[in-house]
Formats: sequence, structure tokens, C-alpha cells
Amino acid sequence: MPGFISPQLAIPKMKPPSGAQWIHEIKYDGYRIQLRIDGDDRKALTRKGLDWTNKFSTIAGAFDIQGQAIVDGEVVVIHEDRPSFAELQADLARGDQDRLLYFAFDLLWLDGRDLRTLSQVARKELLKQLIESHKLEKPIVYSEHHVGDGQALFEAASKLNYEGIISKRVDAPYRSDRVEAWQKIKAVQREKFPVVGFIKDPSGVAALYLGKQEGKELRYMGKVGTGWSRTKSAEIRKALETVVSPKTKLTKPIRKPKATWVEPKFYADVEYRDITSEGLLRASSFKGLSKGTRRS
Repeated sequence: MPGFISPQLAIPKMKPPSGAQWIHEIKYDGYRIQLRIDGDDRKALTRKGLDWTNKFSTIAGAFDIQGQAIVDGEVVVIHEDRPSFAELQADLARGDQDRLLYFAFDLLWLDGRDLRTLSQVARKELLKQLIESHKLEKPIVYSEHHVGDGQALFEAASKLNYEGIISKRVDAPYRSDRVEAWQKIKAVQREKFPVVGFIKDPSGVAALYLGKQEGKELRYMGKVGTGWSRTKSAEIRKALETVVSPKTKLTKPIRKPKATWVEPKFYADVEYRDITSEGLLRASSFKGLSKGTRRS
């Protein structure tokens, strides 16, 4: 067997490709894991090649086959009918593996044969046969794909608050690189959050601290540090300096030595991927600033 195989990665796109040369899969919000089976020796490696077999021992043990295989897939936790990265983080922090699922979507090696030169659909068919012939069941799940209209699957995934979809060329080999043969189209969540503070940089802001009003409490939601130009950064700084406060207005104060606290009079329009197990925004990006009144 070869050593660790660096994963193939997808190019971000705004819209899914169309045509018969593409298949489309749900993009699962979890940890990319390479399962390596060599007889009784089973390993679960991260996308960087770190050995996380102990964290995912249940999954590694459940891929119970004879011989050799290298499988590419994603470990997720399904919460409220969709994959939740926050719940996955929480389970891993507790050492709890009961809810973990492994969505297997590619097969790179099987019993001495390097499959990476085969087409995408040929590799998936071999993977499906492998799982079915050994009667593998949860937590091992074969990742089904959709043939045809990628836009329809993307719209359905967006409505269900999934992370998005991955579109793959049916005839493409597996390459350890970020390539056009795999394209990821992400759905995003968007919301306005009161700005509770900011970090200065020489001409504007380096980051905004955000809150969320929940009843009478103003709760900390994390920060956003991308999405503005140098000019916009200066405009944000000028606006926020009109509402500077001597101390934080958060119900539960947090320690941020570099923060300049403000009255929550301005709202940041933010796109984000998810909310972590700590209740903080994940993969956030600034889209705009507006003035409003503090809501109860």
C-alpha cells in the first residue's frame, strides 16, 4: 500500500456545473477522513495525514473487510436532520462516538490495485460494491450522488441548511490537488448582529466583535475579520467611534484586551457557515454595516 495519499480538493464556484459529464453529492459539514484498511490494521487519517484513529475507532472498526483498501470520506454528526459541525465538535470533546457517521465517497486503493487512474464513476461503483458485498452498515454510509441537474440539488440542500454540494466530473481520475474536476458550491447563512466592539488597525478596523440579543441578554457571538476594503474599514471605524463605550455591554463580559467596546447601535450584516459548539460564528464574512436601535 502507498503511504498517506493527500486528498483531492474542490475549487469553489458560485453555481453548479450542468450536463451529463457531472455528478453531484451533498457536501457534508464534518471532518475529511482517509480510512486505511490493511488486514486487521485500520487507521483513520485527517486531510493533513494526522492519525485520529483513537477519535474515530468505532468507524475504523466498522469498516470490516478482508484485504486492503484506502477510502476517502467525511465523518459527520446528524443533528436535527442535517450534518452539524458544532455537534461533531462537542461529541469529539466528550470522547463520544455514538452519533458519528462516515460517509464514504471515494475508493483509492483496493487489494494491491491503485484505483486513482480510474474514472470517478468507476471508483464510486467499486466502492458501492465493496460496501454492499461486505454488508457494511452504520456508521459506514455510502455517499449517494445525483445525476443531472446540479442546481436542483443545490437549491434543495440550501433549503435544508446543508453546507452545499460537490460536483464531480464523471470521467476524471483522482488527483492529490485542488482541481476543476471537483467543484464546491456552498450555501451560506446570513444575519445581522449588533456590533459590541472592534479591534483597531492603523487606518480602520482589524475585526468586529459581535453579539446577539436573546431576551434581555446580549450574548457574545464571536468576531468577523474579513469582507471589507481598506476604504470600507476606515468608514466602519469612523462610524463606531461615535458610539464608543467605557465597558462592554455584553450581559456576560468577556476578556478581550485589544477591544474597543461600543454601544450596540450598529448592526453588521454577516454571512457565516455555522455556529460552533461554543456558540460562536464559524467562517464569517462581513457584508455591510447599518445603524439601528437595540432590540429587546
